[in-house]
Amino acid sequence: MKYISLTLIGVFFSIAPAYADSALATSKNCMACHATERKLVGPAYKDVAAKYASDKTAVDRLAIKIQKGGAGVWGPVPMPANTQVSDADAKKLAAWVLSLK
Repeated sequence: MKYISLTLIGVFFSIAPAYADSALATSKNCMACHATERKLVGPAYKDVAAKYASDKTAVDRLAIKIQKGGAGVWGPVPMPANTQVSDADAKKLAAWVLSLK
């Protein structure tokens, strides 16, 4: 019984960050333009994760794009700057996006 409890705790903590970061993305209005599985105004987060999968600098690069915006990478619609997102939250969001498969 002890091992089952520890396993369940491990499973909970392995999936808990995904919920926390999805909530963070929602609270920062990211989900107004993005979805995990499909393109909305901006690309699906899973497509972003796939594009940057082999880029070791992707967390830092995407964190900057989250805060400062960007254009031309995913089509003609620019991503606006999100100045309300702190450096720490931008990196947390970028890491979460990159963790999606």
